[in-house]
Amino acid sequence: MFHSSDPLNRRVFVTKAAQSFLGVTALSQMAAKVSAAPGENTSPLKQVPTARNVIYLYMKGGMSHLDTWDPKPDNTEVMGLTKVINTNVDGIRLAENLPLLARQADKLAIIRSMTSNQGAHEQGDYFQHTSYTMRSSIKHPSMGAWLEKFQGRGNPTLPGSVMIGNDSRHPGAGFFEAKFAPLMINDPESGISNVRPSSWFTEERMMNRLSVAKNLDAKFAENYNLKSVRAYSDMYDDAVKMMKSEELKAFDLDAEDAKLREKYGRDRFGQGCLLARRLVEHGVRHVEVSFGSWDTHNANFTRVPELTDELDAALSTLLQDLESRGMLAETLVVLATEFGRTPEINQNDGRDHHPAGFSCVLAGGGVRGGQVYGSTDERGDKVTENPIGVPDLNATVGYALGLPLDQVLYSPSKRPFTVADKGKPLANLFG
Repeated sequence: MFHSSDPLNRRVFVTKAAQSFLGVTALSQMAAKVSAAPGENTSPLKQVPTARNVIYLYMKGGMSHLDTWDPKPDNTEVMGLTKVINTNVDGIRLAENLPLLARQADKLAIIRSMTSNQGAHEQGDYFQHTSYTMRSSIKHPSMGAWLEKFQGRGNPTLPGSVMIGNDSRHPGAGFFEAKFAPLMINDPESGISNVRPSSWFTEERMMNRLSVAKNLDAKFAENYNLKSVRAYSDMYDDAVKMMKSEELKAFDLDAEDAKLREKYGRDRFGQGCLLARRLVEHGVRHVEVSFGSWDTHNANFTRVPELTDELDAALSTLLQDLESRGMLAETLVVLATEFGRTPEINQNDGRDHHPAGFSCVLAGGGVRGGQVYGSTDERGDKVTENPIGVPDLNATVGYALGLPLDQVLYSPSKRPFTVADKGKPLANLFG
């Protein structure tokens, strides 16, 4: 027999109900309570945001800095088959694999002194997204969750953040409530699955079923009046709002000019970048597009040019598109990866994992373009100037958004956490 006061049975039922009624996937476990001490540990400074939105391009697998953003033209042994080209900014040179972006170097802030203490993909990926090392006892929030937690949604009928690429290991909302998790989209051209009901499933039928579910939930919600329980009700409400929203047109790439779609590239990453622009345009404030794999242990000098062909077209078009629409100034574009690749070329004509020195890139959102920050040595091996840790990069993103970097929130186990751990923002990149 089903008992309404049995937490485990209720949890299973609510999850299944959400899947059946709304066609969306609920979290596999209840979100836990998060608290902040009122008026305590809050920042005395009110950082004025330089950006409203973030488009976060994640190069999954470890992007080779030497074959992209930090080439070493005087070291042929390190560079292998990769050549170097000039850009539209005197003194800045890139690998030949990025010819279109070389023409827009005046929009880019290239950080060549990134370091990480994580040399494995899963751990490095998690660290890059959260600023915290992976633990079995806790899951930390990603930047999109922090942004929504502190500042709310940009469009009340659309998700606060969207992840394009459907990374099942994405930390999502972490220990925050379920409503702060990003909407996951696998294929940008397919949009959101099951968001429109079948013709026989009228609004009246849907509302009747939701009413039944709410009545079944009532006793349980009364007995367990907790934030983690209310999160499921919020999930229902958000899903219904989205299903009825006229703003769903943001997910329709067919509304875009065919020539612009071709310019972005008809691959998933290119169309993902176009979808990111559309979503930001409609009020979604944090959109991530993942791309890879850049794990080039084998055939680095074949695989990297293939990957950069897609990246170069998509990112260069995204920057131009945002600028032409007057959106680049308020949209911070971040290109990040978990680590770089070794200067040594292995026996498989590849490069191996290299967290000691690599590159990330920022553009728009108040960042001053046409600059390089930090450097690695003549081999691209070690950082020689202005080392930047992963939490520092995330703190810089939070700084641009005007987030309270030193405000403490507590996990369910009452442990204190901040947006970017102990990271320090690179304030001199702005202006």
